[in-house]
Amino acid sequence: MTTARPTAVIILAAGEGTRMKSATPKVLHRIGGRSLLGHALVAARGSHAESVVVVVRHDRDRVAAHATEVDEAAVIADQDEIKGTGRAAECGLMVLPEGLSGTVLITSGDTPLLTAETITALFTAHDTSASAVTVLTARVPDPTGYGRILRADDDSVLGIVEHKDATDDQREITEINSGIWAFDVDVLRTALGSVGTDNSQGEKYLTDVLAIASDGGHRVGAHLIDDLWQTEGVNDRVQLAALGRELNRRNNEKWMREGVTIVDPATTWIDADVTLGRDATILPNTQLLGATSVGAGARIGPDTTLTDTEVGEGAEVKRTEANLAQIGAQATVGPFSYLRPGTVLGTKGKIGGFVETKNAKIGDGAKVPHLTYAGDATIGDGANIGAGTIFANYDGVNKHHTTIGKHSFIGSDTVLIAPVDVADGAYVAAGSALTGDVEPGQIAVARGRQKNVDGWVARARAGSQTAAAAQAAADAGTRHTEKNPEPTTESQEKKA
Repeated sequence: MTTARPTAVIILAAGEGTRMKSATPKVLHRIGGRSLLGHALVAARGSHAESVVVVVRHDRDRVAAHATEVDEAAVIADQDEIKGTGRAAECGLMVLPEGLSGTVLITSGDTPLLTAETITALFTAHDTSASAVTVLTARVPDPTGYGRILRADDDSVLGIVEHKDATDDQREITEINSGIWAFDVDVLRTALGSVGTDNSQGEKYLTDVLAIASDGGHRVGAHLIDDLWQTEGVNDRVQLAALGRELNRRNNEKWMREGVTIVDPATTWIDADVTLGRDATILPNTQLLGATSVGAGARIGPDTTLTDTEVGEGAEVKRTEANLAQIGAQATVGPFSYLRPGTVLGTKGKIGGFVETKNAKIGDGAKVPHLTYAGDATIGDGANIGAGTIFANYDGVNKHHTTIGKHSFIGSDTVLIAPVDVADGAYVAAGSALTGDVEPGQIAVARGRQKNVDGWVARARAGSQTAAAAQAAADAGTRHTEKNPEPTTESQEKKA
């Protein structure tokens, strides 16, 4: 037995959105890691409709390209010079196969909280009631500005009256038109052929189909939902922020109910495509963006932003920014670390404080503890990179790679001038500027021999406090002249 499903979902995304006051088309503004149109496409595709159509006009190429990037199977329909939602729907029908029958759903590209479940419920209500038209409705505390739903005694819809045209009694109605519809495709096509543009706006209105269908003896129904947020559209940036906050609240609540601890939901932002494992803990001021995934039992934050980053089970990441990185199970990162694209940290590895990595593969148990830049590097399992190490990967023209072998040790304040290869089980002495390879079991010392020049301070810095301190120490026969000086061998002999 085949389950009934919508013939098509047509998403209206042709408008400019002038109240956004933006060079970016309204439907391309983003909340929760997706554009408004992206949310609409995901919901439409989730209804399992046979076709998903996006109607475009303003900044056509940008909107169309984005639509097919999100959903490569989406069909693009171009709205012509005739304005209005009715004409947009008509243009959407034109790109569907001729002779199409069944139910077509009309949604908007600016209602990001509408879900696939609600679209499916609208379709089911329309299908089971044998209606020709079904409008999605909600009851709102303040319906000012919305079209009101006028119902008959049998609960069918008599019509929709706009706020400016409503009587005082009709303005008391709190059930409003969402602008989201289900239509019998034949009724819709025929009715749209009769809809004109003889109105103050010179537009072809989709709402006019309701009266035409009703006058033709067809049933018009309404599907009332409790969640009025799903009917809310975005017209300006204030509404964009409000719907973004509500979407984030819902995302956070969903994950907490799935077994994730979010210490402060008010300062935690989780995008729609993020996945979190059970018993993960998210600390305050954390953003998990894009396609980030966090494994079970991991601990993220505080003050952390992860974008398209994979975090393994039991890992800990604090006060860190990471983008397109992979962090292994039980690894630790931070504080104040910056993981750039291509960073891969192995199981139980460590990237410590004030470390920046880029295109760096860091093996299991390897440590880059602090104050290091590791770019274009492969660091073997168990290796240790001392504080202040610089992987000098760029010669001003090209990038070069450095390899550090397994269980090797790089001393503090070392510069590894790529390309170099430090073999497994090798050492590099602190303060080295390494330009050549190191073989297994060797220690490389790449620094000048220390030379102490007697009397230099007295000659070159005569009259300075440094010169006075040096003279006082010399007169006292000590290295230091504090209360507890460190005696020299000579002063110890004098005391003896």
